[in-house]
Amino acid sequence: MDDIWVPRITGFGVALPSIYQSQAEIPDFLPDDYPKKGFLQKVVAHCGIEGRYLAVDPIAEDVRNWSTGARMSRHLDEALPLSEEAIATALKRTSLDADDIGLLCLVSSTGYVTPGVDTGIARDFGMAPDTKRVSVGHMGCFAALPALEVCADFVRHNERPALMINVELSSLHLQPPPYDNQQVVVSSLFADAAVATVVQREQHRDGWGLEVVDVNTRTDAEHEDCMSWTVTDKGFRMGLSPQVPGVVGTHLPGMVRELLGRRGLDVSDVEWWAIHPGGPAIIDAAVNSLDLDPAAADASRKVLHDYGNCASAGVLMVMEALQSAAPLEPGKHGIAVAFGPGLTIYAVLLRGT
Repeated sequence: MDDIWVPRITGFGVALPSIYQSQAEIPDFLPDDYPKKGFLQKVVAHCGIEGRYLAVDPIAEDVRNWSTGARMSRHLDEALPLSEEAIATALKRTSLDADDIGLLCLVSSTGYVTPGVDTGIARDFGMAPDTKRVSVGHMGCFAALPALEVCADFVRHNERPALMINVELSSLHLQPPPYDNQQVVVSSLFADAAVATVVQREQHRDGWGLEVVDVNTRTDAEHEDCMSWTVTDKGFRMGLSPQVPGVVGTHLPGMVRELLGRRGLDVSDVEWWAIHPGGPAIIDAAVNSLDLDPAAADASRKVLHDYGNCASAGVLMVMEALQSAAPLEPGKHGIAVAFGPGLTIYAVLLRGT
């Protein structure tokens, strides 16, 4: 098959909500005599996050007792303009028009409304009436990578580009007290963002592209309860066990080497790593289990530091940061990895073009 048929990531667009919360402010939200305040202070001090961008200001609006229906309605109000800002940037960077898009793939684990974000995007951008739409929901932080595989497969078999939009508004799911240790960690870790990703056959207008070469995954059903995302009457409640880094470290090396081995490659052949910025322990587990130079995760740590864990948008923010700083050179390989409920790990092999 001629190289022009190869699916390539050719552009990203990142959009952040206007509300910024410094991590240092978080412990002030709890009364001095609250039982978990000391634990929260320790979490904030060691989470590797300077601050987060949020769609909902927790001081101005207390969403903790909102119904799930109220949270979904607010999701649409916030997610649509944020998504459209990210998409406008991605289209501008790739010199595409909205009616060039053949597939619109909406990815979110934090909000579901139909008609919703995807139909609003198609309407507001004037996309062609035959533009296909796919929604990937409730898969958690790794959702970007199976969705990327869907977009790549579409491009392989069609002449039109695909557009993926990941929009995550975790701030809408702040839970009511009392808080256990898991909820304290979750409420101080997750943040909001939207990332648009264009996949097409052509190169980026500046000459770079990221060829989507292959995908691998592993699900450990024995540890599926270590990470959960449960729909409740008060929004979505996350379960996050401290066992997660250990499980990731157990499975990641084998599945990555299997992915590379199918192409005659080894870990040493990988030029850059986009590790999902799920938290310091998750990043360290990936680095240590793969025996990487700690500097290989600098971009992931920087995204975590500046923005927090933006769920499925996070790994794309790392990829965007890597490509902005130094695009992957032609023929060189990169890997994106992300983790989520299941317990599931996804890895995508990329090649500079």
